Amino acid sequence: MLLLTEGQASDHRGATLILPALPPAQELLADRGYDSRRFRDALQARGIAPCIPSTKSRKVPIPHDAELYKQRHRIEIMFGRLKDWRRIAMRYDRCSHTFFAAITLAATVTFWLKQ
Repeated sequence: MLLLTEGQASDHRGATLILPALPPAQELLADRGYDSRRFRDALQARGIAPCIPSTKSRKVPIPHDAELYKQRHRIEIMFGRLKDWRRIAMRYDRCSHTFFAAITLAATVTFWLKQ
């Protein structure tokens, strides 16, 4: 399932919308933007252990597995490769379906070239 939210929406709100469509998993790696009590509780209700660092504004930080979190660089590398495509980085497409098509094409070509 793909979901495109407006730029002003917080990350955890969009993630909460697609949570029912997530495949079974043991852990979920995410950055500080996904740190919310509601999102963490929803993950734990599904049996998924959140590996999310606490936001700096949290009074009592919630611990996370720092070694597991180091694997998140792979996600950042993937986004970096997608942003190598100027059309995606600059968000030239006005329509969401055209933007999704560009992302799909870029992801497919990037995956194919990586093989």
